Amino acid sequence: MSPAIPDIFEIPELTPFLLRLQESDAAVRRIAVLDLADLEDEAALPFLIDSLLRDPDASVRLEAARVLAAWETPEVVTALLDGLTDAATQVAEAAAQSLSELKDVSLAPLLVERAPHPSAFVRAAVLRGLRELRYPQAYATAVKALDDADAHVRREAVTVIGWLKQSDALTDLARLATGDPVVEVRRAATGALGLAADAKVLPSLYAALNDQEWQVREEAAITLGKLKLPEAEAALTQSLGDEYWQVKLQSVRALGRLRARKVLAELSGLFHHPISNLRKEVALALGEIGDTAALPLLEGAIDDADPDVRKSVRIALAQIGRQ
Repeated sequence: MSPAIPDIFEIPELTPFLLRLQESDAAVRRIAVLDLADLEDEAALPFLIDSLLRDPDASVRLEAARVLAAWETPEVVTALLDGLTDAATQVAEAAAQSLSELKDVSLAPLLVERAPHPSAFVRAAVLRGLRELRYPQAYATAVKALDDADAHVRREAVTVIGWLKQSDALTDLARLATGDPVVEVRRAATGALGLAADAKVLPSLYAALNDQEWQVREEAAITLGKLKLPEAEAALTQSLGDEYWQVKLQSVRALGRLRARKVLAELSGLFHHPISNLRKEVALALGEIGDTAALPLLEGAIDDADPDVRKSVRIALAQIGRQ
């Protein structure tokens, strides 16, 4: 329920703006919403909330949903949650975006209450809003949502768990990383497996390195690089032969972080790849690995056609020299 609306003449400094909210022209009302927001006066909140929930024009409701992101009060959050069911898609999406910008964790219980909503859009928006709040009590809600029928809900649930860094969920995340039918869910779950340096996730990450979709394979390489588990060197070396350069690049980067000294031959074969970003990563990885055997290879690339590659080569040569 929205807060009670005071009489517009009770707040003289707002009265000119509030009178415009009663105009028949929706364009005038929309500009009035923007002007009220610019005042940054909390006394305007009941009127802005009323515009979100009751104005007959979607463009006015849309602006109200956007400007309410500037305030973090229970009344505003409740109104934005109600706005998620607006008949106009753009209004509902604006309300969801505003909720995703919340920073006050004390408001998280209001979102959790809406988590079982019948609308998949609302369920996903609630989880998206909870993500960066890191509200511990949201964990149970997120775990339950991992089995939601809607892929967007499952993906948002994965991100909530990732932000909470709850290692208890690793088994469920591994299941999604290797078995979910939707690529974006598998990709999100693969990334979330990096929340703890636990070797038990390696089989799932190795499987993800062989996923049919390159985006999942790329994410698996990124995650293995973050974990820095030496056991992953062989699997990452094999993925240097992936048909997609994006996967190769992340595998190169991960091997550099692992300081993998047995991959010089494989990396040297990529130093002439047509994608300059990949050549740059090879140079940086060789610098991190620090093997003097790479010096001739790096010196041969000092005149690479791409300035970023040349810079990376100089950095790598300096690193090896220091080591």
